[in-house]
Amino acid sequence: MDKQDLKLTSVEIGTLWSQYVNGTATDIVNKYMVSIIEDEKIRALFEHALQIFEKQKNQIATFIENEGFPVPIGFTEQDLNKGTKRLFSDIFCLHYLHVMTLHGLLGHTTSLSSSVRKDLRDFYDSCDNDGKWMYHQTIELLLEKGHFQRDPYFYPEATPEFVSGQQFLDGFFGDQRPLAATEIAALSFNIKKKILEKTLSISFSQVTQSKEVRKFLKASQKASDEQIQSLGKILHQDNLPVPTSWETEVTTSQDAPFSDKLMLYHIGFLLQTAQAYHGTGLAVAMRTDLVMNYEKIILKNLMVTKDWFDLMTKYKWLEQPPLAPNRKKMAKDK
Repeated sequence: MDKQDLKLTSVEIGTLWSQYVNGTATDIVNKYMVSIIEDEKIRALFEHALQIFEKQKNQIATFIENEGFPVPIGFTEQDLNKGTKRLFSDIFCLHYLHVMTLHGLLGHTTSLSSSVRKDLRDFYDSCDNDGKWMYHQTIELLLEKGHFQRDPYFYPEATPEFVSGQQFLDGFFGDQRPLAATEIAALSFNIKKKILEKTLSISFSQVTQSKEVRKFLKASQKASDEQIQSLGKILHQDNLPVPTSWETEVTTSQDAPFSDKLMLYHIGFLLQTAQAYHGTGLAVAMRTDLVMNYEKIILKNLMVTKDWFDLMTKYKWLEQPPLAPNRKKMAKDK
């Protein structure tokens, strides 16, 4: 069957819609950052990122329009306050680009895995290739600048070993075993994502014009900090290093570069994507204390996300994705 004869499914439309809205939010942040960055190499990466997304945004809009759906509003130049003071250091901007590239890679892979039509699969293949290129470039530049923190090293065992008993699961009583490499990977990954969330919450809270938004951002910052401390404590108990924070990379500016809508949405996006990473951490956790920590974090994030949703809907800032037909209502109104 010719690709033009295949209509895009609800899942395919949904992934395109999400890619557009999330992409336009990050794009506005990137546009601000490229305007304040002084380092030529870092600025060049951001300029390339802007060019990549402009191409992707136009293609996504074409896919959506060709199926008869309205293109989302997402985020536009109206959400960018040009000429504002510097809020972030160049190094933080580079860290931001690296972490958001990781989110993009996950999003492209998830979208590809749910796509059937060849032109859409080819598109996500292209997005994935662009994302992988950017991932390599951000790592190389962070290493060059001396700001890429490597995860803990291990010393190899002489031979493979097998789990010998229930004590392998014990995280509270008896002789607690050391962390497994798979558990350390999840802990480190989750802490790094929480560090970005906390840093953005701090920076946004000092520039927002809304008392309600500021109150939420302070609550988000507090929750992120508690979770960083909780997961970091587990690493410390095994004398393993904890990823460094980035709060000092935020200036004292109180000049808002973004709309309150964009800042609040961005934190919500990070909260929602974090749940997937926490779920992965929970899935690989084989010690009871780790399981309890992840469950507590997931529950707390759900509570914070509910507050975020209430605030976004109160101000009518949350754009509604395409919905399935309401058959019951259609039959009732007949």
